[in-house]
Amino acid sequence: MTTGGPTADGLRVVLAEDGVLLREGLVGLLARFGHRVVAAVGDAEALRTAVGEHRPDLVVTDVRMPPGQSDEGLRAALALRERRPGLPVLVLSQYVQHSYAARLLEAGDGSGVGYLLKDRIGQIEEFVAALGTVAAGGAVVDPEVVRQLLRRRRSPLERLTPREREVLALMAQGRSNAAICRELTVSEAAVSKHIGNILMKLDLPPAEETHRRVLAVLEYLRA
Repeated sequence: MTTGGPTADGLRVVLAEDGVLLREGLVGLLARFGHRVVAAVGDAEALRTAVGEHRPDLVVTDVRMPPGQSDEGLRAALALRERRPGLPVLVLSQYVQHSYAARLLEAGDGSGVGYLLKDRIGQIEEFVAALGTVAAGGAVVDPEVVRQLLRRRRSPLERLTPREREVLALMAQGRSNAAICRELTVSEAAVSKHIGNILMKLDLPPAEETHRRVLAVLEYLRA
């Protein structure tokens, strides 16, 4: 299904979701925020075809898709990123699966990917902000995934102070330095210092800043 016309500044999105009501709801939600769903499909094969035809700015797909209802949507997303490196992909899941998030972030350089629980769609502003972050090349991991990993992970995260863990959790959610400042009510200089300490304690070598942030998030997902 193809919907709407082009927008001035919105994203061109290919949406894959086999639940008709959720699919139609997402089409309407994205249109409300100025984005254009160029194709809305219900299975993994149709997703591959639609991306090849429309070359969208962003792919949003459910993990579980026909015909097998296992991880067809995720596998299609990974295959599409192999074919078109850097293609922004946001994957939606009904349940927390750490391995799904890890597979996404480990594909390519880990940029332009997101993993969110479907419940997050109800928090509309956060969901739409996540779309923008992923489309711009950032990485977003659902806060619930981050919380579970914080409970499970010991080392090397045990080197971090409680405040540094808070900062890393917000980084994993795709928050900018300015957003972290607002959330924690601290100065930007303090946030920059915390991030520097995090990268040092996780033994991440000097590199481009965005790449190092992605590597820090991966430390969660390798648990």
